[in-house]
Amino acid sequence: MSSPHLPDYTGGGIVNLVQSIATACGSSSRQYPPLATLSAAQLGKARHVVLLVVDGLGQRTLARHVAGPHLQHHLRGSMTSVFPSTTASAITSFMTGLAPAQHGLTGWHMHLEEIDQTLAILPLTPRTGPPGLLPSELPQRLFDHPSLFQTLDRESWVVTPQSIAGSPFNAWHARAAQTRAYRSLPEMFACLRELLQETTRSRYIYAYYPDLDSVSHHYGTDSREAQQTLRSIDVLFGNFLRDIRRSNSWVLVTADHGFIDSPTRRVISLDDHPQLAALLLRPLCGERRVAYCYVAAENRPAFEDYVRRHLARAAHLYLSDRLISAGWFGPPPYHPRLASRVGDYTLVMKDNWTIKDWLPGEKRFAMLGVHGGISDSEMRVPLIALLT
Repeated sequence: MSSPHLPDYTGGGIVNLVQSIATACGSSSRQYPPLATLSAAQLGKARHVVLLVVDGLGQRTLARHVAGPHLQHHLRGSMTSVFPSTTASAITSFMTGLAPAQHGLTGWHMHLEEIDQTLAILPLTPRTGPPGLLPSELPQRLFDHPSLFQTLDRESWVVTPQSIAGSPFNAWHARAAQTRAYRSLPEMFACLRELLQETTRSRYIYAYYPDLDSVSHHYGTDSREAQQTLRSIDVLFGNFLRDIRRSNSWVLVTADHGFIDSPTRRVISLDDHPQLAALLLRPLCGERRVAYCYVAAENRPAFEDYVRRHLARAAHLYLSDRLISAGWFGPPPYHPRLASRVGDYTLVMKDNWTIKDWLPGEKRFAMLGVHGGISDSEMRVPLIALLT
């Protein structure tokens, strides 16, 4: 099992890559240092900048499989994801240029005190009970950050799966960009090729591909299905590079997070710990690898004692405000509701352990591939970059 690896916001993380891109594309915002290995001055020499985010393509996944020779050939190094190393937090960073400390999105399940509900934040649907507001009504209530594209001084495009292109979350975070929806991997690369070839105007193009993440969750990170998905991406990526030669474009490929596998025997279910569940004010939030726990003040000594006696082999116990002040979510200034969104305690799972609770009526499902934690395999993502 790989060693712990905290996020880097000082020049070696995905937030810093987005800062380099933003500056190269005309943004005047300087919230973070640029990426140390790829400056805005370098990116600014090209007419176009393309960023392809392959969900779940961790550095370990790329390095272990020979299915990606084209991607590996243009590998410049690696970066860290954000904390937690998960799609909800990291994709928001790619689409805003902000760390979780500023955008305030801290995992798949989030308790939002402003609407007093726990939502799955990407689809904007409640974990339990009827929705208080429609998903289309929620972005203006919950999000106060601009999209990255609103800050850029060039034409911007978002290339995204048809299944999410029109979602309220995606529409909010793609403001000021034009959107192209695709239905398949070949169609995604065709969209990118057309956007680079049809104009002489400078463009920033952000593209997102989710399928490697989906198959890794279901089948595992080293599965035949995951390897085949990576192979398909790589072949089409190689063809794409051949087709756009001399387009004067920076082509960047990275990921929101990496993966580890967590077998069933390493899953802690709160069904087996009713005493612990009884100490919680609300169900767990966050992720299977990083769980936010809300505990009433009078129950905190009992909560800490139970975790230390029964879960110490599987989880590190932290006061959530300590993680904020230690910079895990990013540097200050902090989102005004950040503390309320990470609970009183955070369980950061060790090795390949996960923790899960199930609510009445929830459909139960296994998840072999997981992410969100601070292992090197989850946290480190590749930087693939070339100037065509």
